[in-house]
Amino acid sequence: MELKEKALRFAIVAHKEQLRKSDNSPYVAHPIMVGMLLAEYGFDEAVIAAAFVHDVLEDTDMTREQLSEELGEDIATIVTSVSEDMSKEWEVRKEAYAKSVAEADEATRAVSIADKIHNAESVISDYEYKGKDVWLPFNRGKAKKIWFEELLYNEVRAVWEHPLLDRYKLAIEKLKTLDE
Repeated sequence: MELKEKALRFAIVAHKEQLRKSDNSPYVAHPIMVGMLLAEYGFDEAVIAAAFVHDVLEDTDMTREQLSEELGEDIATIVTSVSEDMSKEWEVRKEAYAKSVAEADEATRAVSIADKIHNAESVISDYEYKGKDVWLPFNRGKAKKIWFEELLYNEVRAVWEHPLLDRYKLAIEKLKTLDE
């Protein structure tokens, strides 16, 4: 079985009971879309596999050890690098995350940025039928959401050039135009 399929199966099991807070769709649709986005931009199998499981450490009971055993240390390292330290206060956590991603390798940057693109594009899409209610799942509101997106974009843009960043910037600019 190839690595992408193993990762996808791992994600499906890990996220089996979860729903996305934005639209109550099966949560696993999100990591699948992140992986598909990275495939669209020509990333290799390991990066796509990491995308499929990028939220398992942060949002499920799966452990780093389980992830490493099943998919290898390289995948576990990427996933660990895109997982936030939930013990920190929100703003501190977001600043640490942006700095960490900027200092990481290309695979980690790609998974992180693709994740944020899919999240932002989902908000934009959901706005069409939810209107201002699209911001309700965000405890810190639109302003802080935009603050974080711009922080991450600027930190990563300073050290990495890739067309994903252009798409991310377009999504951020579109988010700014949505009423709160």
